[in-house]
Amino acid sequence: MQISNKLLYKEFVNRESDTTHADYLPELDFYTAIKSGDTKKVRFFCKEALSEKKGLGILSNNALQNMKYHFTITAALATRYCIEGGMDFKEAYTLSDYYILTADEANTMEELSELHLKMCLDYTDKMKQLKKKHVCSKPIAECIDYIYENLHTRITIDVLAKHVNLSHSYLSRLFKKETSMSITDYIRDKKIDTAKSMLQYSDFSIAEISEILAFPSQSYFTEVFHKHTHSTPIDYRRKHYRDISSK
Repeated sequence: MQISNKLLYKEFVNRESDTTHADYLPELDFYTAIKSGDTKKVRFFCKEALSEKKGLGILSNNALQNMKYHFTITAALATRYCIEGGMDFKEAYTLSDYYILTADEANTMEELSELHLKMCLDYTDKMKQLKKKHVCSKPIAECIDYIYENLHTRITIDVLAKHVNLSHSYLSRLFKKETSMSITDYIRDKKIDTAKSMLQYSDFSIAEISEILAFPSQSYFTEVFHKHTHSTPIDYRRKHYRDISSK
């Protein structure tokens, strides 16, 4: 039986790894959740104590120091993602400095794990508040949540209008006003962003990515991808495959 696009999409954003180093797929989703202000998803990723996370590399033979190094890596990547998401450069690095200095004073794994959760939620909450400044109304926020959760489907304006119980025309005007983008352009942008991540961090073929993200055909996917990135999917994968430094 063929696996549904929904399951493949969920597999991409949620899969875990038992390899020596943490898999890029859940790591990407974790930092994207911080960047998007998704508190619920960040809490899910942080339900396991930092010291119990699978796949963390050994950066020091001292267990506590090893976790402090990984804490610093988390702070650095959270800072980078939040700056990309619109957080003020100074604010992001001030947070990073504060948490890294505080972590350096930690004497136990439990203390460090609690601080790790606090730091991740602090970044996430600030990003959530930042996005609320740009997206104020409940219907638009619900539309954006729906889009992120259903990138594996063909999302139309009619579907979104029904989801938030607004007319097609009113929702279109409201969405444009609050995001400065049309609904169609916003959906297409998010699908291309996800396709870029899948090309970079997964082994799905270009045809599979096109199908998983509900593009009508691989040729159309390639056309849209090239328009947005000035690169074909093949060239993009060749240049960025599993290159964490490009994020």
